[in-house]
Amino acid sequence: MTAFFDDIEVGDTLDLGAHTFTREEIIRFAEKYDPQAFHLSEEGAARTHFGRLCASGWHTAAVFMKLWVAACKTLDDAERAAGRTPARLGPSPGFEDLKWIKPVYAGDTLRYSHVVTGKTESRSRPEWGLVHFDMSAVNQDGRLAFSFKGTVFVERRKSLNA
Repeated sequence: MTAFFDDIEVGDTLDLGAHTFTREEIIRFAEKYDPQAFHLSEEGAARTHFGRLCASGWHTAAVFMKLWVAACKTLDDAERAAGRTPARLGPSPGFEDLKWIKPVYAGDTLRYSHVVTGKTESRSRPEWGLVHFDMSAVNQDGRLAFSFKGTVFVERRKSLNA
């Protein structure tokens, strides 16, 4: 995130990057975390309503988290390299409206991004603010495949809290 709560604007957008879901990783993820026929093999998937191998919804969510962490680290590293201290991220109090809109098939590429939709000052923790965002992932055809509404605590500038 890098920016302090006070500097974040509604409408700020962050491109988290893209990920291509391979057959091998879909199966590997499913074997460990979501062993359903349509995630485990082409043959098993062919006998389901999906018709072919597709990624677990939890796999698409895990990729979001991987890309989010990597993007935040890149931004934080750039701030430090420029001699500035990045804002700290706190915990997320949760998310809502999680949707798996389109199946993610082997070979599909999702591009993940999030846009800030609101900010709330914390009354109980004045050194932090809550940033609300919509996260989305679109496939290679530009169609929305995955989304949710999230919230995360973001550090406020120390000068405002002194």
